[in-house]
Amino acid sequence: MSQGERRLAAIMFTDIVGYTALTQLNESAALGLLEEHRRIVRPFFPKYGGREIKTMGDAFLVEFASALEAVRCAYAIQQALHEANSGRPEGEKFFIRIGIHSGDVIHNQNDVYGDSVNVASRIEPLAPPGGICVSEEVYRQIKNKFELPLASLGKKELKNIEAPLEVFRVVQPWEIDTRRIETLDEHRIAILPFASFSPDPNDSFFADGITDEIITTVAGISGLSVISRTSVMGYKGATKKVEEIGRELKVGSILEGSFKKAGNRIRVTAQLIDVDTDRHLWAQNYDRNLDDVFEVQSDIAKQVAEALRVRILSPEKERIERRPTGSTTAYTLYIKGRYLWNTRTLDDLKNATECFEQAVRQDPTFALGYGGLADCALLFRNNWGMDLAQNLEKARLFAAKALELDPQLAEIHATKGLIHSTEFNFGQAEAEFKRAIELKPSYAAAHLWYYQVLLAELRWEEALEQIERTLELDPLSNVAYYNMGYFCYVKKEFEKSLDLFTRAAELGNQGARGMTASAYGMMKRYDDMKRENSILREWGRKVYPQIDVGIDLYEAQMQGNREIVKRGLPEVEAVFREAGLACYNVACFHLFLGQNDEGFRWLGKSFDSREFSLANLQSDWDLDGVRTDPRYLDLLKRMGLDQTARRG
Repeated sequence: MSQGERRLAAIMFTDIVGYTALTQLNESAALGLLEEHRRIVRPFFPKYGGREIKTMGDAFLVEFASALEAVRCAYAIQQALHEANSGRPEGEKFFIRIGIHSGDVIHNQNDVYGDSVNVASRIEPLAPPGGICVSEEVYRQIKNKFELPLASLGKKELKNIEAPLEVFRVVQPWEIDTRRIETLDEHRIAILPFASFSPDPNDSFFADGITDEIITTVAGISGLSVISRTSVMGYKGATKKVEEIGRELKVGSILEGSFKKAGNRIRVTAQLIDVDTDRHLWAQNYDRNLDDVFEVQSDIAKQVAEALRVRILSPEKERIERRPTGSTTAYTLYIKGRYLWNTRTLDDLKNATECFEQAVRQDPTFALGYGGLADCALLFRNNWGMDLAQNLEKARLFAAKALELDPQLAEIHATKGLIHSTEFNFGQAEAEFKRAIELKPSYAAAHLWYYQVLLAELRWEEALEQIERTLELDPLSNVAYYNMGYFCYVKKEFEKSLDLFTRAAELGNQGARGMTASAYGMMKRYDDMKRENSILREWGRKVYPQIDVGIDLYEAQMQGNREIVKRGLPEVEAVFREAGLACYNVACFHLFLGQNDEGFRWLGKSFDSREFSLANLQSDWDLDGVRTDPRYLDLLKRMGLDQTARRG
């Protein structure tokens, strides 16, 4: 190889823990330990394609062509040393640390140089005795491929390295019982519901609203990973200890506080707590006028970042400090509207719409108010099936107005993406979701909706990455568990899907019972299927009075009973909405019977109604029998989907 040649490589550094101190105490023992270390470790390098560059006292510098093989080699080494240590007295055990980074290196006279070598050498000391640490670049390359969990240690300042780098450690099997304390990431934060101490019960919505706004503001800091509102609101009024909440949400930091409004005065208290130590990292009381509520939210976000040693980028600082409206009245109406919108009930949705309408009348330049109106219109359409075309058009216009006034609103970019998804404009939807995630990486809904687009396009690995990220940000979201369950279901990983659908139901998504029943049906466990459906029937009758009719046909289809499906299908067609079914579901019953003309007629109705269930067209096995039908290919074309995509 010529001098100065560059190439990509994974660089491993190893180092014996406490070797320098041992050399000073007993040089002979230290030399014996060094020889044993080399005897155990060296044979593993060639097994995994590693090339030993050099030794530096007790340290090895090794180069690998593959980051995955480098990490597997590191684990094999630590496993061998763990087994060797298990038979030794405590005073005779020895441990090594291993650090791995991947990047561009320079080869010169059988040595390697460059920033990648420096990064690997700086990461190695972060590993615990007997542990392995890897850079974020290595993590990206081995995620979902390596056999063991990897836990973030957060972004670390490394000597002579300009920007902080996120570092991960491999959680080895013998460390499982103790890993929590060692791996909770302080930059992963939960903002708990602020307690309300307002004397007027009509002001109680303020505490939840302030919580939501602080979550939104802090989530705009790219160096922090902020748990979604869905997961934290379950702790409202809870008496659990910080340590217990931290363990459940897998966060290293918790922000909690209280809000009190009396007339035009507000009192906000906030405190940031380190989960591992239960130590207060920062605390502050704010006694202000209501007009100053924006400054309070902004200051809390900046103080949290400073306490956790996270640098706020200039565009983020600008967004954090921007006042969304000059009208306190408009902002109060918006806060109340979001409080009502979050309940998702029909009456509260109507009242939320009224609040947002009043807010934009107070301030016609209030972008968030128009965003609220767009979100209401989408819920009326997608959740309640009301005025499908009209509400879709309203959502489109209000979202466009919001982004015209403030192009930096991540949530409204995501809303616009959802509108494009509803219209099957998947390419435009993807662009909006990417923009939302760029502006606010911690916005769980953007990751969830982006996953749905990727799954519609059969981009399996990318879809899995997005739904996993959703669950990281929203670990108590029943919708996220449902969608992860569906991913496993269409991949025919039924046991996995059962666990995920069951978890979704436990978290309140009783509709997941239907998918649990379907998974049992696919496994031909019909008694279990009927048990789950009986629970679904009892719950569903309160919402869908004809639900029994639809469930009866599903059970017959699962058991291959065409006669029952054929006999009951006319009744289902008459009451499909009341049975909780879509045109798409009716189409699938017809296709099951081989009635393809009727099946495609109902698929056409599904397309005309822009039913999002039609996005399952390529992943749903019910369509396997018609994949080559010209009508199927035409439908794919009308939806803008790639006709060369394949299930798998």
